[in-house]
Amino acid sequence: MASALFDHARVSAAPVAMKIVVAGGFAVGKTTLIGSISEIEPLRTEAEMTVESLGVDRSGQMGKTGTTVAMDFGRITLGPDMVLYLFGTPGQDRFWFLWDELVRGAVGGVVLVDTRRVAECFAAVDYFEALGIPFVVAVNMFDGVATHHPRAVREALAVPANIPIVLCDVRRKTHVQETLVLLVESALRNAQRAAV
Repeated sequence: MASALFDHARVSAAPVAMKIVVAGGFAVGKTTLIGSISEIEPLRTEAEMTVESLGVDRSGQMGKTGTTVAMDFGRITLGPDMVLYLFGTPGQDRFWFLWDELVRGAVGGVVLVDTRRVAECFAAVDYFEALGIPFVVAVNMFDGVATHHPRAVREALAVPANIPIVLCDVRRKTHVQETLVLLVESALRNAQRAAV
């Protein structure tokens, strides 16, 4: 079903646009997630980490030499009547002030988790919960390996049962597709409940 939703059909009428925010800690895979699914060349605002950021940014962790300083942006067509616009948040604490602008108008979010550094996603979980924005938790399978069961992640994050938790290798388009379909379905259900 997921692959059918992601067929790139030509449309004559303007499709419904849905804004999705991808959030999480530094070096968790947000840029990779958007790059693996976007049908356009993703917009990336990567800047090289320099000695000036020592003691301010988490430079050198996870082997990264660059960091997102504003956002990542991509687009994916979900059939003839729906388009997703993906906005990736910066992971460094000093850029969190941008989150309010990035989340404005969003119908849902993906909280990306690195189980080696679970505490770094608490801010994103708290942020979406405080705003009442539907979200899914996607556990990034670095090296294609799941090191923790989703139940253990749910317990560690203390998220309620109605928040979906999925395993997702962000380098694999099919994994990202399935995660986004789950989020869109959840957001649509929430919108229908709110309309009643």
